[in-house]
Amino acid sequence: MAILQKGYSVTIVLAVLAFGLSTRWLLYVEQAPSAWFNFALCGLIGIITAYIFVWITKYYTDYKHEPVRTLALSSSTGHGTNIIAGVSLGLESTGLPVLVISVAIVSAYWLGQTAGLIDETGNPTGGLFGTAVATMGMLSTAAYILTMDMFGPIADNAGGIVEMSQQPESVREITDVLDAVGNTTKATTKGFAIGSAALASFLLFSAYMDEVSSFSREPFKQVDIAIPEVFVGGLLGAMLIFVFSAWACAAVGRTAQEVVNEVRRQFIERPGIMDYKEKPDYARCVAIVASASLREMIKPGALA
Repeated sequence: MAILQKGYSVTIVLAVLAFGLSTRWLLYVEQAPSAWFNFALCGLIGIITAYIFVWITKYYTDYKHEPVRTLALSSSTGHGTNIIAGVSLGLESTGLPVLVISVAIVSAYWLGQTAGLIDETGNPTGGLFGTAVATMGMLSTAAYILTMDMFGPIADNAGGIVEMSQQPESVREITDVLDAVGNTTKATTKGFAIGSAALASFLLFSAYMDEVSSFSREPFKQVDIAIPEVFVGGLLGAMLIFVFSAWACAAVGRTAQEVVNEVRRQFIERPGIMDYKEKPDYARCVAIVASASLREMIKPGALA
């Protein structure tokens, strides 16, 4: 993974240099001599967004980081807690990408608007083009991301071959680690694809509204989702549901783990419970659930 990350860093450096040169060459106009630099920065925003998406995906799917370790730990208390933790982790992982995309859209639109390009009536234009350049910036590293994606199936196949050819356990341990990294690289591609699609969807909404306007010969003013703040507001609103559900599910999972551990402790310390010779400490279990129900709802409640 470290080697793949280094390769990606080299790709980013080359993409930044190429973007700077190509915007200077293709987008320089005498009416707005600094516009090309603004659009170069838009491209840089797209490249940085892609890098952050790769990092977020790695954080949520790599076994070295906390989310996967927490998920593995939840398996120690049974299937139920594992499923709850897995669902909550999946829902929670939508939060950071949405925040990153929101910042990218607003930043790229603002840089485009302030590039110095104006229409016939003197209004600043170029905001939408700024987001288009940011999308191109994000897609400029797509070839390397797809290369990382291809590492996954190769590593998976290595594990399968080792297992079917009945190699010793020491060999399987090596391919298991490769397998885990392969899953991370595959997930990276999915995250990258979702991020670039979210950036591009802002442009597609605008294109759709332009088409409707030209077809009906009336300006489209019902819901102007091509305003970046409106679009970002929609993204954040959708994200709230996922993150709230994630935190609520995680709270249930954590409390269930505490209860399972407490019950196991009581069974060990009071073996007579199973034979109905001793009474369990019901109060302790009730106290765990009651305190958790109040404590764990602080974060989801504050989110809204």
